[in-house]
Amino acid sequence: MKFLRTPEARFADLPDYPFAPHYTEVLGGRMHHIDAGPATADPIVCLHGEPSWSYLYRHFVPVLARENRVLCPDLFGFGKSDKPSRIGDYTFRFHFEALQAWFNELALERVTLVVQDWGGLLGLSVLGAEPERFARVVIMNTFLPTGDRPMPAAFKVWKAFALHSPVFTISRVIRMGTARAMDPAVVKAYDAPFPAKRFKAGARAFPAIVPAAAEDPGVVEMQQARDVLSRWTKPSLVLWSDKDPIMRGADRWFNSHIPSRKDAPVETIRNAGHFLQEDAGPEIAERIRRFVNEHPMHGKHTHSHA
Repeated sequence: MKFLRTPEARFADLPDYPFAPHYTEVLGGRMHHIDAGPATADPIVCLHGEPSWSYLYRHFVPVLARENRVLCPDLFGFGKSDKPSRIGDYTFRFHFEALQAWFNELALERVTLVVQDWGGLLGLSVLGAEPERFARVVIMNTFLPTGDRPMPAAFKVWKAFALHSPVFTISRVIRMGTARAMDPAVVKAYDAPFPAKRFKAGARAFPAIVPAAAEDPGVVEMQQARDVLSRWTKPSLVLWSDKDPIMRGADRWFNSHIPSRKDAPVETIRNAGHFLQEDAGPEIAERIRRFVNEHPMHGKHTHSHA
């Protein structure tokens, strides 16, 4: 597998992104993450989706890092992480194993997992495989497809566009998925990881590896995640935006199947699109901070990270 690496100069002076880079070698490539807050505090891990990167969580970090260690990785193919050069390199198995390896390398335990979009498909699959690693879960605008129902027409169009459109501007995808205006410098930040077409293989491939049939790769892991969440009595928070046509209604499964959601109200983020972190970052971060504080962990701290 050949990895490409975005020049560091592309990330100079991005608005509201003052974070020092941290790198971890996994599966032959280099994964980047933000690491902020007290090193001995329990970690909050925020996972981005397609085609965003840890920049999406820049407004979460200052709020959550006051009391917790906050880590926001870039998946391979995105952000400051290395980018496999071929569309065929991007498989569910590769990303799932890379994320598991990253959690292991950093020895993360007692994790509050925050997921959205592909961050949910991958992150909740890791939770399904290793539930003991996680203390709480925050689920936003994502789903766990098991190939048992047809994909919406809008999704099929998006998949075809991502794979085949000769022009594929990442920031345009982000703008289409937000409900509020974006500053031109912020727009530019979403394009920063992709200095040339060949860097976009992951962004093009990701929609095509969403499981659409029962025999597709990833279905076993998604089903395992569903099974584990169906028995999940640890704290859970489901946040959904009101202006996301692709994920509309997907919150129902989480709200009706997770035992710790029982009788909990659905929390709606108003005037926010698919990328609700971009539209309402500080508001969502504050809700997550309150959620973590309202559900303290009991028992002995066992920190194994540095």
